[in-house]
Amino acid sequence: MRLLDFARASRVDGGFAWLDDDGSPDPGVPLQLWITTRMTHVFALGHLMGEPGCGELADHGLVALTERFADREHGGWFPELPESGPRSDKEAYPHSFVLLAAASSKIAGRPLAAGLLDEACAIVERRFWSERQGACLEAWDRGWTTPEPYRGANANMHMVEAFLAAGDATGDAAWYGRAARIADRVIGEFARSNDWRVIEHFDAEWRPQPDYNRDDPRHRFRPFGVTPGHGLEWSRLLLQLRSALDAPPDWLVDAARGLFARAVEDGWTAEGGFVYTTDQEGRPVVADRLHWVVAEAIAAAATLHSVTSDEEYDAWHRRCWQFADRHLIDRERGSWHHELDAALRPSHATWSGKPDVYHALQATLIPRLPVRPSVAAALTSA
Repeated sequence: MRLLDFARASRVDGGFAWLDDDGSPDPGVPLQLWITTRMTHVFALGHLMGEPGCGELADHGLVALTERFADREHGGWFPELPESGPRSDKEAYPHSFVLLAAASSKIAGRPLAAGLLDEACAIVERRFWSERQGACLEAWDRGWTTPEPYRGANANMHMVEAFLAAGDATGDAAWYGRAARIADRVIGEFARSNDWRVIEHFDAEWRPQPDYNRDDPRHRFRPFGVTPGHGLEWSRLLLQLRSALDAPPDWLVDAARGLFARAVEDGWTAEGGFVYTTDQEGRPVVADRLHWVVAEAIAAAATLHSVTSDEEYDAWHRRCWQFADRHLIDRERGSWHHELDAALRPSHATWSGKPDVYHALQATLIPRLPVRPSVAAALTSA
């Protein structure tokens, strides 16, 4: 409830704003598509939880996506506002959250969601999904003329999340099948043969690029090396995918276990918390502790415990909550500290402010819900 209350302050004309440490909109950051979409998803979940005002806030996000962020000339959605600014490319990462926000809002019964969901499904299927490669392209220029010659595991991971929600919202099992193909490529093909370390960066033909962004190790979305938090996130998503398939392959549970074990072995520190990134041998590169990694560990451990009944995962679930309770939850100003330095002090080396309640909110929900393809669908059946 505190997270939702903190998030309410992000409502501004045109969408949802980036919040600073005190929970006030940061006027120095343009409105971001990925923030507006995540907040719309969050408020759709809040509505499904029965929280007053969350439905109207989800509707505000849907209007912003339809009327402000949408590129009516070329289709798709601008990555930030003002749309006439320097960034007008079309990126898979925030488009995955357009699809997720629309799907969650449709499941929540919001009347504006159906049209946006239809449009998002069409754009993602036409522009980002590659039937030949069984995964998604990364980005295009504004007019959809030239795709970026890069493929990323991060954007594809969030497309898996969005595809599962789209399958729940539309009843079209083809979205589950696409999610399964992405998982098979990124995890079944590459992470399995890499000792369950998720390979993040590829060229246009899905050849690994291990030196990508070596000179930018703190990149927020494409950092150099291995991101243990993504191993944790994939671990949960594979089990949600398993719940969507009529005949799920046995490897999904084995992979979820392997990804979790590798992430905690490489990422968990003696002081507590997970490092942001490691190299390909599991040695820390960026040792700061980002809040979203612990949130994903909580969700993954709880989901693994639900599926396997292995008490080891319950122990990890409790251990990670203890760390969050002691070091991340900001009871004075609200939300969670987004980043701690190696001495576990609040830091802004990678992130500024507290723009994102999406990971933390889901960490509070997933452990209390049945395992379903999407969090929104799980809330309807809880």
